[in-house]
Amino acid sequence: MSRTIQSMEDKYWQLSLDMVRRTFTDYENAEEAQVVVSLIEEIRSMKTYIPELELIMTDENDEVTGYAMFSKFHLGGKYMDELLLLSPVAVKIECQRQHISKELIEYGFERAKEMGFKAVIVEGNPQNYRSRGFKTSADFGIVAGESVGLPAVECLMVKELCENALDHISGVVEYTDYKNLT
Repeated sequence: MSRTIQSMEDKYWQLSLDMVRRTFTDYENAEEAQVVVSLIEEIRSMKTYIPELELIMTDENDEVTGYAMFSKFHLGGKYMDELLLLSPVAVKIECQRQHISKELIEYGFERAKEMGFKAVIVEGNPQNYRSRGFKTSADFGIVAGESVGLPAVECLMVKELCENALDHISGVVEYTDYKNLT
């Protein structure tokens, strides 16, 4: 099976949204799927959006099988050119367990590092992200604020893209810039 990772192109905008919607509907429910799709559309309209880091994987039939979005993120108005938020990530249900998200995320790390970013923040199940090098963000002085409802402190994680990248970065993660995350 042939797979290609690339940055978003106009012809894939709606196809990627449809795949994300189906995936989150099957995995969670239609309401959660709509929140995720709205988040994508919201980030696409923000100054934090980086087209080169909205990534898709396509198969030999040019169908979208995977999706990952990295966008600029700040802590209290600082570090916008150093930090990224990884959200959302989705893999077509019938293509899961084929390392698609792993490949997309690793590709994103390389592109982000080339672009000068230092670290990536993600919220999610630690089991899904530890193998990608993510660690509990609180261990680095990056903590969840009031607008971030975490089930556990370990669910907010960070990955350094270069050694000691977080030595000078700390602060509170807030989602107040996002209508679809608060």
